[in-house]
Amino acid sequence: MSDVFAADYRAARQGFRTAARDAGADVVGHRNPVARGPHGEDLITDVAWLGPASASNVLVAVSGTHGVEGYCGSACQIALLTGGLFRTVPADTAFLLVHALNPYGFAFDRRVDEDNVDLNRNFVDHDNPPANTEYASLHPLLIPADWAGSARSAADAALLATASTRGRRYVQSVVTSGQWTHPDGLFYGGTEPAWSHQLLADTVRTYLRGRRRIGYLDLHTGLGAWGVGEPIFRGGRDDGAHARARAWYGPQLSRSEDGTASSTEITGNTASLVAGALAGGAELTAITLEFGTLPALDVLNALRADQWLALQDTVDNDLRAAIKQQIRNAFYPDDAGWRAVVLARAEAVFAQAVAGLSEP
Repeated sequence: MSDVFAADYRAARQGFRTAARDAGADVVGHRNPVARGPHGEDLITDVAWLGPASASNVLVAVSGTHGVEGYCGSACQIALLTGGLFRTVPADTAFLLVHALNPYGFAFDRRVDEDNVDLNRNFVDHDNPPANTEYASLHPLLIPADWAGSARSAADAALLATASTRGRRYVQSVVTSGQWTHPDGLFYGGTEPAWSHQLLADTVRTYLRGRRRIGYLDLHTGLGAWGVGEPIFRGGRDDGAHARARAWYGPQLSRSEDGTASSTEITGNTASLVAGALAGGAELTAITLEFGTLPALDVLNALRADQWLALQDTVDNDLRAAIKQQIRNAFYPDDAGWRAVVLARAEAVFAQAVAGLSEP
């Protein structure tokens, strides 16, 4: 199944659409109206529905919320479409697959969209955004004036000193929880709903209203141990959602809010939109499926480097290439063993979700 892993966004999209059509899915493409790809191509999010239109139970799988992480998510979706699971589900169950929710980030090997918005921090009330007052003190350290000189060295030393005195979990929380004040910074949530945000909202309204049970999986990479697919609880609409998710996914289910997850608590993730958009009677069981890659510091440094690069007018070609390789390594390892483990784990989690949806 290694052929489900693509070399670039265009190949991933072609592979997904082919697999979806071959499986008998209905596929609709949505073009980003304001951004183009690196070759001038359209940037498109594809939405595929597989199963009866009247299905009461729906398994939703989203790839590419964080752009470059879409390589892994796309492969998992294609493997689902080309495998046998969807042929064995109960008649009242359907699949909704959102491919490349953030096609700009996918196409340019970035985690953010065309406006530097971290889509998974964009689902907030933009008239009253959350406050992350401590981010400002770390911002100049995260994005130093240079990436291969004294400013970078000084910034690294200051960040390590902060982690030593306040703890690494503190730094992770301040940096990754989301911030809405520095448009040139990391984990920026934006000032209004992004195009991808609006598309997901439209998709939920179109396909999920009136359903009885929804299993929601947002596919990500970059946190946790190498190759481990960690199911991180992302909520639901009822008090029993966590217990239900635990029953579906077992003791491996983690939760950012109680410190058991590789992720700290974040604000404005995609699952929060789904929960808010559904009618009162719908039962939502939402997780992030997070596949670990490199150590956390390596991943953070890849994000810092890529953001620094995006802010430069001119950069040496060798340094540019090294930074882009760094971001690929952090979120899409070129390792056959990692990819095999990812697919096996995704297949198992998809099966757990289907089993959960099918319970009486």
